Amino acid sequence: MESFDDRRDAFEKKHAHDEALRFKVDVRANKLLGEWAAEKLNLTGEAVKNYVKSVINADFEEPGREDVFRKVKADLADLSTETEIREAMAKTHETAVTQIQQDKPS
Repeated sequence: MESFDDRRDAFEKKHAHDEALRFKVDVRANKLLGEWAAEKLNLTGEAVKNYVKSVINADFEEPGREDVFRKVKADLADLSTETEIREAMAKTHETAVTQIQQDKPS
């Protein structure tokens, strides 16, 4: 019975670790996306920081990244196409994964 309990505990720890990593990747990807969009909006200084925070916070509205997409799409209105935003989302997610795996500071 001990081996079952040990396996269950190991599985639970791995699951918790994986969820923490997913959260870090999502936050990092949203930060990078926010920086990308802020540049398109010609924001500078404190406005960039505030905008990035708003993109990160948009991700807490619902599961998945569609809430972030809708926010950035609305903010960029005539500045970017849906395809360009989705490509930026994919690229920033990929970059975030790489950075988290390499444990680079954001």
